Amino acid sequence: MTPRQYRDTPVDVKLVLCSLWVTMLFVFAYVDIFGLYRADVLDAALDGKMATTAFTVNQVFLTSTLIYILPPILMVVLTLLLTPRVNRTVNIVVSFLYMITIIVSCIGETWIYYLVGSLIEVILLAVIARAAWKWPPPTVAPSLP
Repeated sequence: MTPRQYRDTPVDVKLVLCSLWVTMLFVFAYVDIFGLYRADVLDAALDGKMATTAFTVNQVFLTSTLIYILPPILMVVLTLLLTPRVNRTVNIVVSFLYMITIIVSCIGETWIYYLVGSLIEVILLAVIARAAWKWPPPTVAPSLP
């Protein structure tokens, strides 16, 4: 009796990038959600402040936070809709910008869950940049003699 053979099918680059953005956003969200179990974060939130920062939670802060997180959220759908040339560039630029902001947010952080989550986010963003960089070129139809 021979073992059953399964054929591996290639996954479109757009689907790979889209799934990587979704995964990165899940990690991003859960790191923030888990932060609500920290007494310092919860106490500061109840006082309308951001723990360990000078930020006050108000309309400007929440609007700015929304604007900050919108690009990766939009990348989920844009990755499926944009043309390959634009898609490749946008994925590389957005992933690098977010890598920088996540690395900067780790400065002075001492909580291991936050550092591990941020490391996973940076790795996912690096994989996004690499997948976009390695995007296969268009196939050229053979010329007729």
